[in-house]
Amino acid sequence: MTWEIVIGLETHAQLSTASKIFSGASTAFGAAPNTQASAVDLALPGVLPVPNRGAVERAIRFGLAVGGTINAKSVFARKNYFYPDLPKGYQISQYEIPVVAGGGVDIVSPTRGAMRVRLTRAHLEEDAGKSLHEDYHGMSGIDLNRAGTPLLEIVSEPDLRSSDEAVAYAKALHTLVRWIGICDGNMQEGSFRCDANVSVRHPGDPLGTRCEIKNLNSFRFMQQAIDYEARRQVALIEDGGEVVQETRLYDPERNETRPMRSKEDAQDYRYFPDPDLPPLSIDAAWIERVREEMPELPELRKLRFSATSSEHLVALAKAEGGVDRSGLDDRVFEESSLALQVSAQRPHYGLPVADATALVASRALADFYEAAVAAGAEPRAAANWMLGELAAALNRSEREIEASPVSPVSLAGLLKRVADGTISGKIAKDVFAEMWEAGVKAEEAQGAGHLPATGLGAGLADAIIAAKGLRQISDEGAIAALIDEVVAANPSIVAEFRAGKEKAFNALVGKAMAASKGKANPAQVNALLKRKLGA
Repeated sequence: MTWEIVIGLETHAQLSTASKIFSGASTAFGAAPNTQASAVDLALPGVLPVPNRGAVERAIRFGLAVGGTINAKSVFARKNYFYPDLPKGYQISQYEIPVVAGGGVDIVSPTRGAMRVRLTRAHLEEDAGKSLHEDYHGMSGIDLNRAGTPLLEIVSEPDLRSSDEAVAYAKALHTLVRWIGICDGNMQEGSFRCDANVSVRHPGDPLGTRCEIKNLNSFRFMQQAIDYEARRQVALIEDGGEVVQETRLYDPERNETRPMRSKEDAQDYRYFPDPDLPPLSIDAAWIERVREEMPELPELRKLRFSATSSEHLVALAKAEGGVDRSGLDDRVFEESSLALQVSAQRPHYGLPVADATALVASRALADFYEAAVAAGAEPRAAANWMLGELAAALNRSEREIEASPVSPVSLAGLLKRVADGTISGKIAKDVFAEMWEAGVKAEEAQGAGHLPATGLGAGLADAIIAAKGLRQISDEGAIAALIDEVVAANPSIVAEFRAGKEKAFNALVGKAMAASKGKANPAQVNALLKRKLGA
């Protein structure tokens, strides 16, 4: 009988504030243990928490991005449990009334196509400290630097039906929180971590008993953990057993989940409103101020990159459901329409959907692309180079786009020389390598880690072309003389071509290009060689 996996994710996104959610202590990563824990974080007698306005504003930003309802009043609650790294004996969180309710994240399922994963809620809470179990000679250390760090816990509905869908959702959420600037998304440092609630059932049956897999800090581990847990539950049920509701831990070395503790329900935490914190009040004016500062969201930017005009953008958005009323209440529809109107006034590039999708993988990448086009690069050429040569160079050097030694303006300068025939595409790759090296040397000279967005300027490609003598040969007489020499020197290849072997023509083109050291205009070489051979 067929089994269906049912998955919901709880994601903790560490908000990118300089100070903690209820104290002024720093949130910087990597400090010596217990050097960034204030009296509030240590829960010393008499201290009172003060909410961080920046954390609340980031929650509002997220609510707007996912089309959720931002509650005018939400309540901080005490979540009571005892653990060595929780000094107060409770965690300040939100329960009955979160800051954000509802909303959704759009993904593409490998099996079900485009779909929206519904969100239950997103609520603010403080992080706990960290237990350290190594290098303490049989004891555990407690580091309270992380205690009080602001988190936004994002809870999805159980809409996911495979580990592939779970990873697609987690990646989309990861892109979104980074895009809108509320979280740096660093999974290695714990800034973005997920818990997966997994159950199995026969299609159409009620939901099965779920198990929660904690702290999945990579997309690969998430996929492996969900797949293992689903197999474990199916095998257990088919052998006549029952799934026990519990919290489990994933062991990547053994590729298995193991029990941590019995799974708690809400009543086990004895939630009640925190008497030290009044209800959080968010008025409409505050929401509007945040909305005005919101960036264009990745899905809409992708559509704009694909569109050829404002009218085409509107048509694409309707086809994708971006402004379709189905599944949207009037408020969300109106907000989507307003965002679309703003995007319609911005440039459109007519890119293939695959290229547009790749370019909005991060906001920095999309910004780089638009800066290159604004500096004069042809849109499709800029996309091809960014997703080809530039992406390969970044991967080899393990850099992100923000640290590219070649700036958008410099790349545009290079592509303009390809477009006007000054250099060939092949020579352009050599010039790009020189530009990259020049940028790296400039970084080292400045000692700044990476160059500003302006880089070495639009004239860098021209300077390299001139210094290396790389200007393309476009003089018809010079190319014709070159072809005469190649034809005279290769009678056997010419004979093969005249005998009907098409590959022989390409061989002659290659020899002509080699003789010119790659400088001859390839299109002219082809045309003049065909004329010479009577092809």
